[in-house]
Amino acid sequence: MMSSTPDEHRTRSANDLGPVRCAVLTISDSRTVRTDESGPLIERILTATGHLAVDRALIEDEPQAIEAALNRWLADAGIQVILTTGGTGISVRDTTIEVVRRLLTVELEGFGELFRLLSFEEVKSAAMLSRAVGGLVVRERADGGETFVFAMPGSPGAVATAMTNLIGPELEHLLALRERSESE
Repeated sequence: MMSSTPDEHRTRSANDLGPVRCAVLTISDSRTVRTDESGPLIERILTATGHLAVDRALIEDEPQAIEAALNRWLADAGIQVILTTGGTGISVRDTTIEVVRRLLTVELEGFGELFRLLSFEEVKSAAMLSRAVGGLVVRERADGGETFVFAMPGSPGAVATAMTNLIGPELEHLLALRERSESE
């Protein structure tokens, strides 16, 4: 019997799952559907990597609005990943990180850490102002099941960094890991 390497097993498992179904949420007090660059960029990157943006919204940076939008998608078993952009700064109005963290069952600390590391290469010390968080929300199947959530800053550069270097390459792997853990 031949053994497979972790990368071979990861690729086989991930490829069996098909395209990942995502929802995209832009959080901004200043952007409109016409001026939002980051939401459409997320959609383009998803499409280019064979995934689907099944829903998209733009809301103001209000904690209740953010939580309501996230909970609506978390309750939808057809959405596997929620990708947010914006509302991650350090102003009083930036509340995305706090809302997302409150909903997470398991935080993937490495996402924020690696995002800041990559950002440092691009923006130097300003990277310490970058807030990003990701993780898994676990609910009963009837209440939406498991959904990964990633909150990224609102700039197109930050979205490109997060999506092409971190989230995009791992989407299928994340789902395959959860699928495998459920079957064990």
